[in-house]
Amino acid sequence: MDPETQPANSTPFAAGDDSDGHNEEKRRKLCFNCNRPIKVCLCSIIPPEPIATITRIVILHHPHEQRHKLATVPVLSKCLRKCDVIVGRRLRYGDSEILDSLHDVAIRNPNFPHRAIYLFPGADTSPSQEINHWKSSKHTVEMINYVLIAFDGTWKHAREMMRASLSFLSKFAVQVHLDYDVGNDGRTIFNSDLILRKEPFSGCMSTMEAVAHCLRILEPNGIDVESSLIEVLRSMVKFQASFLKPMKPRPKLIKGGREGKT
Repeated sequence: MDPETQPANSTPFAAGDDSDGHNEEKRRKLCFNCNRPIKVCLCSIIPPEPIATITRIVILHHPHEQRHKLATVPVLSKCLRKCDVIVGRRLRYGDSEILDSLHDVAIRNPNFPHRAIYLFPGADTSPSQEINHWKSSKHTVEMINYVLIAFDGTWKHAREMMRASLSFLSKFAVQVHLDYDVGNDGRTIFNSDLILRKEPFSGCMSTMEAVAHCLRILEPNGIDVESSLIEVLRSMVKFQASFLKPMKPRPKLIKGGREGKT
């Protein structure tokens, strides 16, 4: 068709592309504070001032989690004043000034009590202490300025990150864990108001929830700190759940066939 005879209500292809691009850009506009799309901004539930803690938190954040919409670490780092996030697959000397200093002190004084802990369930190759038991031990009862190290990623990635970091962490940090049970299924967003993604077994939880529970134990005002963080997480889950369609639970399968089959 000749341009001069083109109908007035027709839209040239290029103009249509520009319009779609403009709408897409508008939809993807990010909040400058929480770095989330405007439509799902979480600033209303993030504390106006970061929560002050004596404990310093260091989180190794897997690169894949940067692209995950349900990651809790970006929000957690906005909630806590002393929260360092390191993007990578392992911790090593040079990644963090505080970890480097702890490493150097431990090398000079091998018998000096460790005030750094890294959170991960125990195994035969990496024995772990329940965090309450560790804190109540005679070597740590007088400490207050703890350093809490956490690994943020899928269960598989977190395990790989911990193992890759072990040669460095073992010099100055103690492995601790919260209660867990590998024999029972983990929670989901459909049966918990604190879970954004299906957890592999009972006791697994988001990094934000795990840090909150640890700070309850480590901080003098731990109950208040935990409560504030859990409230933010609960609001995140509630917000996300509002976009989910109701699902009927699947029949539970047992070994050898469906439940009830003989």
